[in-house]
Amino acid sequence: MEDGFHQVGLLEPRFAEVLRRLGEPPSRKRPGGFETVLKIIVQQQVSIASANAIWGRLRRGLGTVNPGAVLALDDDALRAFGLSRQKAAYARSLAEAVASGSLNFRKLRAIDDEDVIENLIQIKGIGRWTAEIYLLAVMQRPDIWPAADVALMEAARDLLDLAERPTLKEMLPLAEPWRPYRTYAARTLWLHYRHIAKRDTAG
Repeated sequence: MEDGFHQVGLLEPRFAEVLRRLGEPPSRKRPGGFETVLKIIVQQQVSIASANAIWGRLRRGLGTVNPGAVLALDDDALRAFGLSRQKAAYARSLAEAVASGSLNFRKLRAIDDEDVIENLIQIKGIGRWTAEIYLLAVMQRPDIWPAADVALMEAARDLLDLAERPTLKEMLPLAEPWRPYRTYAARTLWLHYRHIAKRDTAG
């Protein structure tokens, strides 16, 4: 087991119990760069099935997923792949930032977490949650806590026996005791969420 899971299990015994019962969570590792961020944008606020279908059409239509391929198409062409008007604009904004050099993924590796977030959220369509998922899944930073994630909120409510689902404001202090391993806390809670979602469906 990764040491981070061992450490967060020592900080919160209920995490240790989840890991003992369900095993180590699957890797959330993703390759970095333009294609990954574009895919996260496509996945925002739609079902997994819809996101996968749109992404499949977009990849086939672009051929090579890079800023030049996106900028070569107008918004109507991008929308023909299934992107909303808003997401077509987001895709173009991301492509323009990378093509111009104002967003350099390689340079992100050398800066701290909050500076990475600050760089990414300058791009239209990238909010803090998206930036945090990039830090957690792509950059593999160990202490990321996507507090606005609804699945994390619900998993925390269930596992920690809270009376109600914690609010965004409550999620931040909730995770303070788990520093500097909040990424591992989040991954453990996502694992627990998948378990309770199956349990509730079966019930």
